[in-house]
Amino acid sequence: MIGSYLFPISYAFLSFPIAAAIFTVPFLVVQYRRHGYVHKWRALILYLLLLYLLNAVFLILLPLPSSIHNAPPDAGSYFQWIPFHFLTDIVRETGVSLDRPSTYPHLLIERAVLQVAFNVLLTIPFGLFLRYYLRAHWVRCLLLSFGLSLLFETTQVTGIFGIYDYPYRLFDVDDLMTNTAGGMVGYVLAQWFASLLPRIDRLDAGVDLSLKRVSYTRRAIAAGIDWCLLLPVCAVLGMLRLPILYVFGFIVIVYFIVIPYATNGRTAGKWVVRIRVRGKGERVSLRELIVRYGLLYLLAGGINLTYPIVAVRDFSPLVLIPYAVGLFAMDVWLGIHGIRCVLSRRRMPFHDKWSGTRQVVS
Repeated sequence: MIGSYLFPISYAFLSFPIAAAIFTVPFLVVQYRRHGYVHKWRALILYLLLLYLLNAVFLILLPLPSSIHNAPPDAGSYFQWIPFHFLTDIVRETGVSLDRPSTYPHLLIERAVLQVAFNVLLTIPFGLFLRYYLRAHWVRCLLLSFGLSLLFETTQVTGIFGIYDYPYRLFDVDDLMTNTAGGMVGYVLAQWFASLLPRIDRLDAGVDLSLKRVSYTRRAIAAGIDWCLLLPVCAVLGMLRLPILYVFGFIVIVYFIVIPYATNGRTAGKWVVRIRVRGKGERVSLRELIVRYGLLYLLAGGINLTYPIVAVRDFSPLVLIPYAVGLFAMDVWLGIHGIRCVLSRRRMPFHDKWSGTRQVVS
């Protein structure tokens, strides 16, 4: 019986790294946008929630039938509507006698008892999270725990919403009751846990965002958002047979110089993760932006872009070979420089240092 639960749990833990990798970028964006930074304790709680949800989903769904064209269940009905029917199962399946206390320990290993216990345990973390992290009222916890259990049962009785020809588990009203009870047990336990843990609503007390360092992860997310917006524009302009280098230069000038000058150092990506470029003064100057993004995109980016588009086709070997060697040397230097910046908090990226700019939390 216990082995049937360990099987889906093991799959949940094996799947967790993949789910965590997918979850990380949206998680960081939300944390940056809502709180201005990522608190380690808040991150730990949310990743534990992700691990719990994976376990819950796999416990509900696994093991799956061998084919989507599965046979109907042996029972005559797909539903069990009798409340507390699990008591009948316990009496029928166990060898416990009320007048023989020596038989009571058998309850701990009986299938009917373990199934009820695991149904309660399944939603205890959910109730803990609702009260501790979301600070939900008990009524809200009751309704959400019931709703989660109803989702579990509906998923099962519909064959995962029609993927399978027939349900491979029954809709059991006792599961609704025990899952909901588990959520409320978690709600009660959360009061004790909260006395041992930091209060979620006070994690940001006393935090000065102006002193927070902008991580390279945050910079990369902002740049990724910016270029996700710009690449379709580049593709459309390229389809119009406009020179790619001119298109690239025009986009860099408008998006990374003109717009940040008008918005005091913000692009769309920087706005999403709540950072901006700041110069020597409170407001970044046009000269600072030209130097910063001219070095980063027009110079370093432009030289790399010119090689496959123009140099390979139009330059003579006498010019192309030194160009390729110089380009390779520059890219190696940029790579080493980038690694050193990531490894050292004191070292500034070249375009930050030479332009006199830096990125700050806004």
